[in-house]
Amino acid sequence: MEQVKELETAILSRANRLAVEYRERAERSRDNIMQEAHKRLHLREEREVLLAKSKAERTFRRQVQANELKLQKEMDHLRWNLVIAVQQQLRDRIGELVADETSYLLLLKQLMASAARSFKETELRASFNTRDRDRLQPIWDNFYKEAVQDKTITLETSPINTIGGVIISSHDRSIRFDNTFEGREERLADNLHQTILERLFPAGTVQDNLSSMR
Repeated sequence: MEQVKELETAILSRANRLAVEYRERAERSRDNIMQEAHKRLHLREEREVLLAKSKAERTFRRQVQANELKLQKEMDHLRWNLVIAVQQQLRDRIGELVADETSYLLLLKQLMASAARSFKETELRASFNTRDRDRLQPIWDNFYKEAVQDKTITLETSPINTIGGVIISSHDRSIRFDNTFEGREERLADNLHQTILERLFPAGTVQDNLSSMR
């Protein structure tokens, strides 16, 4: 009988130790699972934070680029308006020059001479606007001979539409050299535009202003 009780006691003791051991294993496993879950959660949070930061940076860069493009468009519009304003002032200045008969007639001779030199022909035609044609008609022979000694230039009766200046044509009118103010302005358009921009906006001014706003 004593042996049976000892066996029962041994079995219970063994069962108890096994229960404690398995409980401890279970607790360790639970702790490991909790730690692993916490690590995964932490990594997920970090990834989400990084993704959020990256998305926020991309959004910010897009907004900055959009603002820069908008500002650049406004600056381009402003520059164009200023160029147009300067060109209009230039035409007003030409109008003042035309009104000064002495200076203007001297300029007309120079414009006519430079255009005539482009022709090999000796028989040419000159076209002016109505005002200049009427002004030059009484003095034409002396006027053109003072400017061009080696060619004969006929004064056209039909006027042209121009602020001022002259168009020199071959005798058969197949070739012409437009030395009106508008013609010269068209030929010099790129250089004129560039010169105006350089005076209005010194090199780097616009880009520096954009960079300083970033």
